[in-house]
Amino acid sequence: MKTKGETRAGDVLLRIRDDILSCRLTPGEKLRFEILKDRYEVSFSTLREALARLSEEGLVLSEGQRGFAVAPVSIADLEDLTNARVLLDRELMRLSMQYGDDSWEAGILAVFHRMERLQERLGDNYQADAEWTMLHSKFHTSLVSACRSPLLLEIRQKLFDRAHRYRRMSAQFRTSWRPKEAEHKIIRDAVLDRSPEALDLIERHIRETTENVLSSASHLFSADAGVKAA
Repeated sequence: MKTKGETRAGDVLLRIRDDILSCRLTPGEKLRFEILKDRYEVSFSTLREALARLSEEGLVLSEGQRGFAVAPVSIADLEDLTNARVLLDRELMRLSMQYGDDSWEAGILAVFHRMERLQERLGDNYQADAEWTMLHSKFHTSLVSACRSPLLLEIRQKLFDRAHRYRRMSAQFRTSWRPKEAEHKIIRDAVLDRSPEALDLIERHIRETTENVLSSASHLFSADAGVKAA
């Protein structure tokens, strides 16, 4: 059983992570202990522990004696993140299509149904909705959940969450939403059919999202103009 202190530490970790991924704590922002202590109503030691763990996830930078800062964003980082996600998703999807059973298929269909019904209720701007964002994450996880590697699934989820920060930044400047519902359905059907084409479809899906981020919000990134987008 977790102690009260462990529960509080875990709670503040989740809250800070969510604030970083949602860009309420902006890229490069100094994380000042006095301000964070009041904001999250926790002790300095609890804050330090949470920030150290987020540093391990690549969402926070430890600056030695100068404290901590939200990790910056850049085209180079986004390109590296995209390539890593493609590598993992392709392999985990291949393994899931090899090992997946009826229960795995049912899980994919169930979360897709919930996501689709919510889209219908919300209309054109469904991608800005927090519940849809959660279901979208669950849908992509369901596609690879039969891979038989909990460790790789954990790593994959961290990469997916890091990419979410870029998507949220892009959303602030996007003039139109990319119609993802058709893409998701095509990927779903290819995976359920155990089609090798599913691997190329998920790669294209990830890379097109990256291209959309770059076209909408690259002016917010750290200067690294010499790096070409994936």
